[in-house]
Amino acid sequence: LSGIHDSAALEALVEESLKQAVLWDEVKDMMDKSAMTLSGGQQQRLCIARALAMKPDVLLMDEPTSALDPISTAKIEELIDTLKKRYTIIIVTHNMQQAARVSEYTGFFYLGKLIEFNATDKIFTTPDVKQTEDYITGRFG
Repeated sequence: LSGIHDSAALEALVEESLKQAVLWDEVKDMMDKSAMTLSGGQQQRLCIARALAMKPDVLLMDEPTSALDPISTAKIEELIDTLKKRYTIIIVTHNMQQAARVSEYTGFFYLGKLIEFNATDKIFTTPDVKQTEDYITGRFG
């Protein structure tokens, strides 16, 4: 964004990105304040807005709802559901319930190696690899 010198264009991009992250209405009157004044969920959506401003092809989210309360978690998951219609989103999570709720495909990694990749429903109901089944069912992990 540092390459954008037109302040109107920059302001429009900021507003567009904040709207995509469902944050604009909550912060539009406090744009001069520190992000540290925002709640944890708002800060997380701000991070997503910052990424969206770069017009990425892919969004990588590492534990996007860790340490958030259930209401903030639900907002982030709703946002992910909306954004996945426009972007490829890769989420790293240890929260299997969340993976089942928000993903279309799931990859199970163990010690840096991809063990299994398939449609999320398949992974969670009838995985092809026993190691995946053991993890999903809580036998190890």
